[in-house]
Amino acid sequence: MEREGLDALLVFGEHEDAGPAPVAYDTWFTNGRPGTTVLFPRTGEPISLLPGPMFIMDHLESSRRGDIMWIPPRNLRGTRHSGTITATLDEFGLAEAVIGVVGLGPHMPWHPEGIIPYGLWSNVLTRFPEADFRPVDVPFGQLIMPLGQEEITALRHSARIGDAMVEAMVATAAPGVPESRVYAAGMAEGYAHGSLPAAMHLWSGPDVVAAGPPAWGHRPQAPRVLDDGDIIYAEVFSNFGGRHTQNQVTITVGDVHEDFHRAAEVARAAYDAGLKALRPGRTFGDVVDAMHEPIDAAEGWPFLIAVHSLNPGLSVGKGRGLFSRIPGAEAYPRVADHPTFLPDMELVPGMSFAFEPNYAFGRHLVHLGGTVVVGDDEPIELSPYTARILRATGTAASSPV
Repeated sequence: MEREGLDALLVFGEHEDAGPAPVAYDTWFTNGRPGTTVLFPRTGEPISLLPGPMFIMDHLESSRRGDIMWIPPRNLRGTRHSGTITATLDEFGLAEAVIGVVGLGPHMPWHPEGIIPYGLWSNVLTRFPEADFRPVDVPFGQLIMPLGQEEITALRHSARIGDAMVEAMVATAAPGVPESRVYAAGMAEGYAHGSLPAAMHLWSGPDVVAAGPPAWGHRPQAPRVLDDGDIIYAEVFSNFGGRHTQNQVTITVGDVHEDFHRAAEVARAAYDAGLKALRPGRTFGDVVDAMHEPIDAAEGWPFLIAVHSLNPGLSVGKGRGLFSRIPGAEAYPRVADHPTFLPDMELVPGMSFAFEPNYAFGRHLVHLGGTVVVGDDEPIELSPYTARILRATGTAASSPV
């Protein structure tokens, strides 16, 4: 606040069920359940505005059990709608103040223009026409990206859980097994280890080119049954103590086309190039460019971005918009290329990133990678297990379900 010339911070947290890469900056102030709004005056204690009575009951029960609560009951408010926000701003005499807002700025890739609802923010602006509200999402996000040792310990544990989730998926996948069972095995392992993983992305097929939650999660259809020669793509999201890790997963079911192994070599070369570039004092753009060197030199095509930051998800690598190389894509709108977001951001020990290089020859696509942390000298790999193609070891089902 001193550096940015602010009298207060107003921090909006995204709903707790937002999924991967949640905008949960509020938890850096509360050590609690995501989805609150925090007002932090420059002189005084932070005030947490809660979505409703469930949050109050959770705070009460956690306090009774002896959990570490950063916000005492006297600094809680029962709602977080515009009326409560304006009343709290009034309470601290901030009608003509300079207020930094986390929630108005870009949060890539899901919220390039902020997360605050239009109606709520219109009411706040109408009530406080003399206040100077300034988006500070990017400078605040960069401030908290270097994790401390306690946070890195939690991050390591989150990564171990992510690996265990993938191992359970590898041990379940086999011909005749529905992909929903592979999904369930991974998620169950996460829950069993005391994590609340976000819903994973998973697709399967002999030549599938797709990413995201499985189609049976949003359409009334049966899960696909795995067959010999299939590939399973998954993006596994682990979360322990509010610190997030990711595993990029490619699992082969039996023998697959040789082009998958060729694509894996390109993706692995990009991963290794990123490791070499991930050094204190270099920039995020240096890492992106290094990872794209082997990608650009090969004769296939990249599917999605190769790297982005974690904790928080703020900086994103460039995308080449090569969607049109997929057969049949000519009927769909072209997705434009996009540059690296925050290429000049200097790397500092403790910053965490999702390395997720991907590459395809024709329709033979491979994703691989995991979570990497900037170390004092060498990078710290938290998920080397998934920085390669994995092979399913499950038992084939005698009759598909």
